[in-house]
Amino acid sequence: MADPRVASIPVHDNGEPLVDIRSGPTPLLVDERRSDPDGAFAHLRQHVREQLLDAQQGLPDGLLLLVVEGYRPPPLQRTYFDRYAGSLRDLHPEWTEQAVRSAASRYVSPPEIAPHSAGAAVDLTLVDTSGRELDMGTAMNANPEDSEGACFTDAANISPTARTNRAILTTAMTLAGFVNYGTEWWHFSLGDRYWALLKEHPAARYGPKDWI
Repeated sequence: MADPRVASIPVHDNGEPLVDIRSGPTPLLVDERRSDPDGAFAHLRQHVREQLLDAQQGLPDGLLLLVVEGYRPPPLQRTYFDRYAGSLRDLHPEWTEQAVRSAASRYVSPPEIAPHSAGAAVDLTLVDTSGRELDMGTAMNANPEDSEGACFTDAANISPTARTNRAILTTAMTLAGFVNYGTEWWHFSLGDRYWALLKEHPAARYGPKDWI
């Protein structure tokens, strides 16, 4: 997200509502580890939810998506960004503020362009029908420093099993129209600025949205 081309993409928000992915004819499986009192974390833009259901349909038999976090209100995104930037300042006191911001942006999106705050991004993993999470190589939200880069989607320092499981997840999500953020194997988005850049669309469908 540090790429200035992402921030340069205009946003033509189509006004789609945030919808609760735990409800509807086909509820998605949602984990509570990132829950908030209002349930914001379990919401996505309507079309994003529909495409997520398509992705689930594309999984091999016996596997399901487990959503950990969808929408993230802008103030919470700012908290996450500032916290991670602060940890980088502590680790690298010699860095300039621009260097800190650039490094932080590779792992936590700046609030003004964050796809989670647009309701356009989802953090998720795979589970079997008993609810057991598959081996994906790292815990979700592992950062590059602590995981020695194993959080990167194409990391070489993970087991063959984890590599296979990541490929299954990435393939299903990509076929449903999502793009993966390469520093986080669990993060996929659709309709945001990063998606528009990779898909060569002239504008994003979704911009930051306040929680109502």
